[in-house]
Formats: sequence, C-alpha cells, structure tokens
Amino acid sequence: MNMKEITQIRLENARGLAEQVGGNTQFAHKIDREPTQISRLMGANPTKNIGNRLARHIETCFGKPTGWLDYDYSDSVRQDGGAYYHANTAPTAQPIRYYRYPVISAIQAGHFADCVVPYPAGMEERHEATDYQAKGQAFWLEVKGDSMTAPAGATPSIPEGSFVLVDTGIEATPGKLVVAQIDESNEATFKKLIEDGGQKYLKALNPAYPLIHCNGKCRIIGVAVEAKTKL
Repeated sequence: MNMKEITQIRLENARGLAEQVGGNTQFAHKIDREPTQISRLMGANPTKNIGNRLARHIETCFGKPTGWLDYDYSDSVRQDGGAYYHANTAPTAQPIRYYRYPVISAIQAGHFADCVVPYPAGMEERHEATDYQAKGQAFWLEVKGDSMTAPAGATPSIPEGSFVLVDTGIEATPGKLVVAQIDESNEATFKKLIEDGGQKYLKALNPAYPLIHCNGKCRIIGVAVEAKTKL
C-alpha cells in the first residue's frame, strides 16, 4: 500500500470532521472561516491544500492533539463520536515528529541560559508543540510590544502576541533574531543581532526603536528559530 500524501490525509480527516458537525458550512463556522474558503479546500474538487497553520488551527477548534490531522486513519475502525482505533495492525510510523517546549515569561527567560529551570521538569505550566528538534535547551517566548513589527511589506515581521521558539544551542551570529539579557536585568529582550564597525548591536525590526549597544552589556540567551501567531 502506497503512503498517502500529507495533503490527502489532511483532506480526508477534515472531511471526516465536517461530517461529524453536519457538513462543510457548519465546519466553516466551527473553525471561524468563510464557507467559500472551505469549499476551495474540501469541496468535490479542491483547488487549495490545508497548510500547516490551518491544520493546527482545525485541531485546536475540534479539541484534537497537535498532529492529529496528519495521521492516516484509513486502516482504522471508526467508533461512534468520531474516534478511531486500529484493528489487527499497529499504526504506521509517520514522517512528522513533534517536540514540546515550555512557554515562559521574559523574566524567566533572563535566567534560562544559567540552566535555572523555571519550574521542575514535568511541572511546566504550558507547552507548545513544533516539528523542530532543538540543538540545546529551548523555550517559547511571547512577543510583547511592537518593537519587532516591521514596516508594511518588510520581512520578517513578528507582531505582538506571536510566540517565538528560542534555541539556546545555536550560535548567535549577526543577522540572527536573538533573545538577550541586558545589563543584568531579570528580563529578556527579543531583537535582531547586527554588527557594524566591529561593534555588535541589538536592532528592533521597527525603525522607531533605537539600537542597543551589545558589547559588554548583553548576554545572548538563544536564537529564535520559529515564530507562530495564535488566531
């Protein structure tokens, strides 16, 4: 049996969820999307695929675990209520593996590089999942303020409310987006690391904010490797 494309697996699973709630229109309402958009994604002849962001959003709206939409349940038996169990076979190994990292505050991030864990292992208040495997200790940090919101049309732009995944095992080189601790402060800041005339600075993506001279004044905690925004 050939392995299905991930886009086909997501389509079939999304159609199954739509059936549970009474059709594509009800499905659209449940995930807060226009029925016309759902028709393009899940109609008789779809013209668009369900991408990663929308897949995770659908799972959240239906109370499913992260990655649920990406599994092929075609060899499973469906029970009442839409749950599945495997009959006479073990689940096929999937190409996507997810890793969970804690969501911490800026104050906690300021101590992270010293290996001061904010709370005992297994007792973190909140986690977020990703398919990124960190090189070192990693955590999610919520972006506060508009200093990393770039002007219209410029990229990257990380608006307030976004979550950035910070990997402490990656070398911070100029051009990287980093989380740093300034002047022994308990709090961490999220900026772009740049170098000019042999001097290192932390630069906001929003040009309204001044440069922060980094030499001798800041400690790089980690490098941002992923960003996502909750809908």
